[in-house]
Amino acid sequence: MTQHAHLQGRKGLVVGIANADSIAFGCARAFRDAGADLAVTYLNDKAKPYVAPLAEQLQSPIVAPCDVREPGQLEAVFAQIAERWGRLDFLLHSIAFAPKEDLHGRVVDCSQQGFAMAMDVSCHSFIRMARLAEPLMPDGGCLLTVSFYGSEKVVEDYNLMGPVKAALESSVRYMAAELAPKHIRVHALSPGPLKTRAASGIGHFDELMERTRARAPAHQLVSIEDVGHVAAFLVGDGARALTGNIEYIDAGYHIVG
Repeated sequence: MTQHAHLQGRKGLVVGIANADSIAFGCARAFRDAGADLAVTYLNDKAKPYVAPLAEQLQSPIVAPCDVREPGQLEAVFAQIAERWGRLDFLLHSIAFAPKEDLHGRVVDCSQQGFAMAMDVSCHSFIRMARLAEPLMPDGGCLLTVSFYGSEKVVEDYNLMGPVKAALESSVRYMAAELAPKHIRVHALSPGPLKTRAASGIGHFDELMERTRARAPAHQLVSIEDVGHVAAFLVGDGARALTGNIEYIDAGYHIVG
């Protein structure tokens, strides 16, 4: 742990670690370095061997399966947290999914089923987490999710995830307003493109990264460590006056016309 242990004694949940390159892992490492205790989830038995060693690095006392499409799994995670800790101070929702055939085609051509699944996994699951977290945050807390600039501008090959992330960002604003009286803050992190396993599902992703590098003011990309530093700040007391924001961590990419 570093000397900047501003999250000492805080309890957090991180959902969405797939491997060491995950945005969720970059954030989890920053939370842990700042002194937080973390509950970590993995998608399924296939994913567990990749996540378990990372959870060990993070010294996580709670490591549980969580596929939000499986009835009861998300609720079981929160039941474990309630039993073990009795409270929760923050959570990170870093999951998204769309069927490949819907993601790789035009929005105009996406199926009703594919659209509904993408919205359920990528957006509504964050709302569910907020509802489950609320009773565990009697003294306030912070909820984070992960978005992308393709939510507000058309980004080539981002396709169906654009409207889905737009819904997620709107949900952040409404949830921030609704939960503010309980001192629960809500934000979306909006990193520039990062080479994660989730990103590999997006068509021509390497080209997207190079376009982003060329357009960003400093002609650089960001890292999962960069995202983690911002996430750790947002869940701490130093950010208690902030809520409902889309926090761009993209080396200025979003300011360039």
